[in-house]
Amino acid sequence: MHWKNLLPKPQENKSLVILKNLYPWQAVRNKQSSVPRAVWSGDPSGFRDTGCSAVTLNSDIFEKIYSVQLMMSWHPRYRSSKFRNVYGKAASKEKCYDCVPITHSVHDNHFCAVNPNFIAVVTECVGGGAFLVIPIKQTGKLDPHYPKVCGHKGNVLDIKWNPFNDFVIASCSEDSTVKIWDIPNQLLKRNITSPKKELLGHAGRVILIEWHPTADNILFSSGYDYKIMIWNLDVQEAVISKPVKILDAHADVVLSMSFNTDGSLLATACRDRKIRVIDPRAGAVLQETSYKSHRVNKVLFLGNMKKLFSTGTSRWNNRQIALWDQNDLSVPLLEEDLDGSSGLLFPIYDSDTRMLYVVGKGDGNIRYYEISPEKPYLNYLMEYRSHLPQKGIGMMPKRGLDVSSCEIFRFYKLIPTKGLIEPISMIVPRRSESYQEDIYPLTAAAQPALTAQQWLNGVNKGPLLVSLRPGSGAVNSIPQSLEPEPLMKTTDLSQQQTWGGRMPLEDKQKPREIEDGRKQVKVEEKSPKNEQTCLSNCFDIFECPPPKTENELLRMFYRQQEEIRRLRELIIQRDVQIKQLELEIRNLCTDTGSN
Repeated sequence: MHWKNLLPKPQENKSLVILKNLYPWQAVRNKQSSVPRAVWSGDPSGFRDTGCSAVTLNSDIFEKIYSVQLMMSWHPRYRSSKFRNVYGKAASKEKCYDCVPITHSVHDNHFCAVNPNFIAVVTECVGGGAFLVIPIKQTGKLDPHYPKVCGHKGNVLDIKWNPFNDFVIASCSEDSTVKIWDIPNQLLKRNITSPKKELLGHAGRVILIEWHPTADNILFSSGYDYKIMIWNLDVQEAVISKPVKILDAHADVVLSMSFNTDGSLLATACRDRKIRVIDPRAGAVLQETSYKSHRVNKVLFLGNMKKLFSTGTSRWNNRQIALWDQNDLSVPLLEEDLDGSSGLLFPIYDSDTRMLYVVGKGDGNIRYYEISPEKPYLNYLMEYRSHLPQKGIGMMPKRGLDVSSCEIFRFYKLIPTKGLIEPISMIVPRRSESYQEDIYPLTAAAQPALTAQQWLNGVNKGPLLVSLRPGSGAVNSIPQSLEPEPLMKTTDLSQQQTWGGRMPLEDKQKPREIEDGRKQVKVEEKSPKNEQTCLSNCFDIFECPPPKTENELLRMFYRQQEEIRRLRELIIQRDVQIKQLELEIRNLCTDTGSN
């Protein structure tokens, strides 16, 4: 049967109107005449519309068009993506962190750092700088006398958790120093004032710090002396005054630093409006922009796609985003104006899902895109909107997400007007509650791929990868230098099991020592001397200053009542144990007398 017999017979002397955007023809302009006409060359790709919004075709030509549509394969009009329907979900009031004294600093930093165990936020402190370290599960209202980490003499400008140790954090300050802090794995009882290490070398205030993504104990810092310093923390000295390398390639203040996947390249954004790609070990500038229309503020490596993403402003002071080829920074691949607001834009990239988030400082919006290696490169997905403006933002590492609810990213939004830290989860809507392997590829582990000396010697290696599937193995880091005894001083048994069940990479090579340590931990769990109770806000009430207001007095009263209730329950448990022991002794005496 001929293919023409399969076509519906159109009525004679009638015309059919075909819209311009119907597949498979293309719109072209007829140079000789502006009158719309249909052109047929006998080839399936030869029929073209002449550029009008609609053309009128007779029935013979329509038969040919319809047959071409049947013979040619169908192409979807929309780009297929599993993340097209991602939406943002703010946490309920009970799961937020309330009454947090967030800093009023005007610097353009995140002011917040998050890992699966703690959330750290820069706060105000009289006579110096300080930041708070709050357990990630301790939501609700924060006590006004909550202990701080306050060893700096000037305002704290940036904080970053060690990616390979959830209990080590770095901070930099206006006092020209960088300090490394050990955070105890038990609940804080008093202020921490003594750092683990202190880095002295900058001649001005230090505004940025970044940990190396794959090498252990390598830290980068940048300050108002226009220099980037590389520090090796894998030394015994508590005070380090000489960095292993100084990058002196900038003529002004460095505003942003970002590493590629294996940490072999460093991208910087400078106040002189230039983006630079630097080899950090050689100190050589590999690429540098000369583009004048984009005044850059923040720059970001897009994983292993060999592209850079930057945010800044245009010549007309509109907020602007741009995409660059890392090997050619002469002209951006893409440039787009967003709006006319004055707040800074923070770019955040998730290399696992290839999603890019753009967070606006001073507004409540979070735009998110999907990056593709081919044009148009940047595909807009959606925008999370909120009426509460954010001053800073924190990001949870992928190993701390809730995979059971299809959560692919989580932000911690700082709202200083209400003293609130609000978690925002980015969720892929799925009906199934099982593990969705297609949206959770292998992600960076909590173990380093290189030692500090290996990286300094020129070795490059990508991050170690782990699966987020529940039960696939430990993906969280633990403190490597802390004593195991304070582990039992918390009343939260779930935290004891979580921290006690993780091992660093080097501890896997010492099974005998680990077994001895576990035996010691079990003995301490049974020992009554370690069953000390802590208050809900992590410190003893007798160490607090007296209440100054009626609300503080009532709060203190209820806390004391709660502590009394816990002590009574503990006494009742002890009485039951004593009675059981007395009964066992009596039974033993009876058995001995009968024999």
